[in-house]
Amino acid sequence: MTRRLTLAATLALAAALVLPSAAGAAPAKKLTGTFKFGKGTYFRMVYPNGSVEKGPFFANPNSRSKDKTYTVLKAGIDGGLRTGVFQEAPDPPFDSRGFSLSNRIMQPTLFAGIAFGLSTAAEDAQSGKSVGAPVVKLEGRKLSGDLRAFTASWNSIWFNQGSPKPNGRRPGLTRAVSGTYNPKTKRYLLTWTSQIVGGPFNDFTGYWHLQGKFKPAR
Repeated sequence: MTRRLTLAATLALAAALVLPSAAGAAPAKKLTGTFKFGKGTYFRMVYPNGSVEKGPFFANPNSRSKDKTYTVLKAGIDGGLRTGVFQEAPDPPFDSRGFSLSNRIMQPTLFAGIAFGLSTAAEDAQSGKSVGAPVVKLEGRKLSGDLRAFTASWNSIWFNQGSPKPNGRRPGLTRAVSGTYNPKTKRYLLTWTSQIVGGPFNDFTGYWHLQGKFKPAR
């Protein structure tokens, strides 16, 4: 009898240890709001056949950083990248010099003598494919996402810089969106890479490093 009770108690204890763990594994949830651009937000561009870890990286002569391979990004009028909605380019999207006028996500910034900007829209401006609004998910403290609508504009040209691409694929050095989030401080770090397809920077790869605080939508 004692042995049976001991066995039953052991099984009950094992179930108590396992079940809360399984129940506590909450599914990933969407973070809908604005990933505000803080200090340390930047863009780098990897040469074809290079690597994210070792480069070589394109040097932007207009960069405000001592290391010209880093282009510092400052928040636009929306404060940063919004999820769950689109941040469209204005009409017209470029001025007469080919400078981008897209200023909602970031302030247009000089890159190789020409200002570039960022936008998101239901139709990818480069491929013409329909895409969804940006999504970032939280699981524990880890971030993942779908930013296929993320697009850069420069010299009157559009460059999709999302991950995955509008067709759902990740060509070349394109890597998934990943990062971390602290629910208490709301501080986040979000990174991904996106290989450029077509245009004057064909096969170069953009590396995006965003950090700051997340502001939930009301």
